[in-house]
Amino acid sequence: MAEVPAIELINITKTFGEVVANKDICLTVNRGEILSILGENGSGKTTLMNMISGIYYPDYGEIKIDGKAVEIRSPKDAFKHKIGMIHQHFKLVDVFSAAENIVLGLKEEGRFSLAKSITKIEAIASLYGFEIDPKKKIYDMSVSEKQAVEIIKVLYRGADILILDEPTAVLTPQETQRLFSILRRMKKDGKAIIIITHKLHEVVAISDRVSVLRKGEYVGTLKTKETNELELTEMMVGKKVDLNIERKEPVNTKDRLIVAGLRYKNREGVKVLRNVSFTAKAGEILGIAGIAGSGQRELLEAIAGLRRLDSGEIIYNNPKTELQEDLRNKTPMEIRELGVRLSFVPEDRLGMGLVGNMDIIDNMMLRSYRKGKSAFLERKAPKDLAEQIIEELEVVTPNASTPVRRLSGGNVQKVLVGREIAASPTVLMAAYPVRGLDINSSYTIYNLLNKQKENGVAVIFVGEDLDVLVELCDRIVVLSSGKVSGIIDGRNTTKEEIGLLMTKEFTEDKKKKKGGTKE
Repeated sequence: MAEVPAIELINITKTFGEVVANKDICLTVNRGEILSILGENGSGKTTLMNMISGIYYPDYGEIKIDGKAVEIRSPKDAFKHKIGMIHQHFKLVDVFSAAENIVLGLKEEGRFSLAKSITKIEAIASLYGFEIDPKKKIYDMSVSEKQAVEIIKVLYRGADILILDEPTAVLTPQETQRLFSILRRMKKDGKAIIIITHKLHEVVAISDRVSVLRKGEYVGTLKTKETNELELTEMMVGKKVDLNIERKEPVNTKDRLIVAGLRYKNREGVKVLRNVSFTAKAGEILGIAGIAGSGQRELLEAIAGLRRLDSGEIIYNNPKTELQEDLRNKTPMEIRELGVRLSFVPEDRLGMGLVGNMDIIDNMMLRSYRKGKSAFLERKAPKDLAEQIIEELEVVTPNASTPVRRLSGGNVQKVLVGREIAASPTVLMAAYPVRGLDINSSYTIYNLLNKQKENGVAVIFVGEDLDVLVELCDRIVVLSSGKVSGIIDGRNTTKEEIGLLMTKEFTEDKKKKKGGTKE
């Protein structure tokens, strides 16, 4: 069967001031094909997709749809050419139903009928295998259901060229397999699909071809069945990379943090943490798994003193005094001084812990300025620390005096994580430390966490990639709807077992709601 190009990019170039984001990129995506785009952070993947979807306009080059040159100057133009992009962070109105979100902003001929729209939505869902209730409110949906709404939204508008940005980032293995089944049906229906992802095993599982970008330039395209993860990594990075996480047996472990019976309600009165208990040990990496919104963030922020709990205990065994400290009675600053550090990488990396307009050195000083003994701040130590992090984590920046906002998202992340690790904590809570990072940078972070473990630190690791959790962690606490649904040995589990535990309480809660019972 002859390949029919749906979209062709010819010598696409985009610059931002002196920064060349994309240079002479040439790519083709065919009808009935799934193409994966791979590249390190800052390689230009997102910029390129933003030009296809109308968010940016190229400085130079040509875009062809079905062989004809087109101009895409806005997302509206992209939709006109049947291009739809599904972003990693959903753009849905929580209080609206699925159907209301799908038709929002559309101008339809004649009198609007939600009932007719629901019929059309159900037809699309049936065709591709989506499990969706068009009348269900967004705030009642799981992550995978919300994603289904986003995909149906672009299909409803007639998209037959789809771009998915990190579509499996927060899905369980079972949800990922369902998504892949849907994408294969769409491919069979003649859709052209582009996926941006950092998960190489998923690239191999779902795509027909893989295109690799490096430092804004096109490296090459390979047929997926003719390549492997190691070759793709070498193309991305430009050198051989060791893709093994060396997990050593824990030695001289001691109970460092004892969490017992934590309960927390948010401002709306929703039970976010429901009787959470576990122990984090020095010299061990304790993983925390859960679908998005299962209470991971609230749990770590409660330990760090940033949230006031309704009940429960957080006992810290202080290695310096050999005394037990109740962290619930302490301020966030006192908890930090004890050596309990939180490195939380949020979706907006500049939203927690870093100031975008300040340079890397000044961001190091944010953690130490209170210790200054004079009216003048001492800059040598923060400068040395900044340069150490730049060197060890391979932060791409002109120098340590560069404002953080000028760095790519992945490099901002390295600064954020590196600063907390450099503080020599006794408990390091690393939440999503590799979120959105390329594979080379991710393994650098994993190795740093392993070094902390070997140094006797109690490491608590919250991650989205279940393969990594199984490979990196000694034990894994699984959260589901704010409850601990299981604590399992990382060496003797599978990601499928974790996936089932992640949805256990969520499924049970849905059954209770249907049955009219309450917790």
